[in-house]
Amino acid sequence: IDAAANETTVAAIKSAGGQAIACATDVADEAATKRMAGAAVEAFGRIDGLINNASLMSVLQRRPWHEIPVDEWDRVMGVNVRGIFLCCRAVFPQMVKQNKGKIVNISSSRFWEGAPNRLHYSASKAAVIGLTRSLSREVGQHNITVNAVTPGFTLSDTQVASSGDYARRNAPDESRALKRHQFPEDLVGAVMFLCSDGSDFITGQTVNVDGGKSMH
Repeated sequence: IDAAANETTVAAIKSAGGQAIACATDVADEAATKRMAGAAVEAFGRIDGLINNASLMSVLQRRPWHEIPVDEWDRVMGVNVRGIFLCCRAVFPQMVKQNKGKIVNISSSRFWEGAPNRLHYSASKAAVIGLTRSLSREVGQHNITVNAVTPGFTLSDTQVASSGDYARRNAPDESRALKRHQFPEDLVGAVMFLCSDGSDFITGQTVNVDGGKSMH
């Protein structure tokens, strides 16, 4: 939804020799997601992959579950769950036409940990796993794979901006096998693999990328 940040990212990609377009999109808005998919097809002729990364988290206050305002609960579900549902629906026709596509849904390691104080966020990210598994069975006949990634506590720009000292105090987590902070760059390899031909026979799975805190 941040058009200015989108344009900055596009400029960085182009300056590095890549191709990119920006399309500010509220993923909770069906019409907006359809425009996004249409813009991608118009610019590139196809949609090979969808990475559902948009979510509400860093702006959410940490508080007991019974103090979460109902309208805030609904907004989190609207972005974090309905948003993925709508984006998948938006790209589906083009992926069917191609008889191939890759969908990667970003969940959260909270699914494994049962972390408290943001119940709506945790519940929404658990829903992402269920959506991933069931959707993979419905679209597999079209050679479309659907997988999820569960990042651990990641020192992204938005996380540090919203959490400040909390983020720095609590990362790296001593229970991790890898004794360092986790950064957004740590997720790139797993996501790229799930978008590549190398993962053509992997679907309905969840890849945990948290430095070895939760193992399953």
